[in-house]
Amino acid sequence: MILLDTHAWTRWLHPELGPNLTPPIRRWIEESDETLVVSVISCLEISQLVKKGTLTLPSPLPHWFDLALDAAGITCLPLNPVLLYASVGLPEIHKDPADRIIIATAQYYDAWLVTRDENIQKYPNLRTLWNSAPGRQ
Repeated sequence: MILLDTHAWTRWLHPELGPNLTPPIRRWIEESDETLVVSVISCLEISQLVKKGTLTLPSPLPHWFDLALDAAGITCLPLNPVLLYASVGLPEIHKDPADRIIIATAQYYDAWLVTRDENIQKYPNLRTLWNSAPGRQ
C-alpha cells in the first residue's frame, strides 16, 4: 500500500502545482502493484486550502474529489477510533493533528508514506519516500 500525503496527492495528479514528485518516485508509483491510497483527512486539508485560496484546483470541490479518487484509481481510507487514538499517542515531533492522523494511518496499514514533510520523516516505525524509490536510496 502506498499512502500519499495531502501535498503528494495533489502533485501526483497536478504536477504543475509543484514542488513535484521526483521522477524515481513517480515511476515507482506508476509501476507498483501496490494500492494507492489517501486518508480521508486529506480531503479536509484540501477543502481548507481551497477555502483559504492557497490551493486552486482545475475543477471545483466536491467534483474534484470524484476525479481525484475514483477516476484516478485512488482509494480513500476512512478514519476510525483506533487511528485517532494512535495519532494522539505519537511522539510530539509533529503538532498538526491531520498530519498525525496520516502518520498513524501509514503505521497502521504498514504503508509507504509519500511525503516531503521532514518532520513526518523523523517518526520511527514509518516508511517514508520523497526523493527516491525503495531500493534506490
